[in-house]
Amino acid sequence: MQWSPPVLVPAALALAGLALAAVAVLLDPAGRVLVGGAALLMLAMAAREAVLRPRLAAGADGVEVRTLTGRRLLPWGVLRVRVRTARRWGTTIRTLELETWPRAEDDDGVLVVLGRWDLGADPEAVARALEAHGRGAV
Repeated sequence: MQWSPPVLVPAALALAGLALAAVAVLLDPAGRVLVGGAALLMLAMAAREAVLRPRLAAGADGVEVRTLTGRRLLPWGVLRVRVRTARRWGTTIRTLELETWPRAEDDDGVLVVLGRWDLGADPEAVARALEAHGRGAV
């Protein structure tokens, strides 16, 4: 089982970034800086989404999370999965929290927080799937 944003997300971000870069050429210097910065940000987001696929994968050993610094395996035996719900700006936001507790004195544990954008699915549904998979694997 694995989760990541739809394949069209990085493509759409890259297309929007290229369109902004093309428009930036036509603007005055101040506009070039602002729109050029937005174009670079969109292209960086597209690259991030393309590289971090799949963002979350569940296997027999545990849950693997991809970050910009590499992959991290969170073993089932020390993994706690929960969904946090908050109200922000009139909407309800759900995030998936994956937390491990320390296994040794030099280990601080890990907290990974992922939202709908990162998962490409409802965090509540992902949490249920992980809980069901984790119970079967342990």
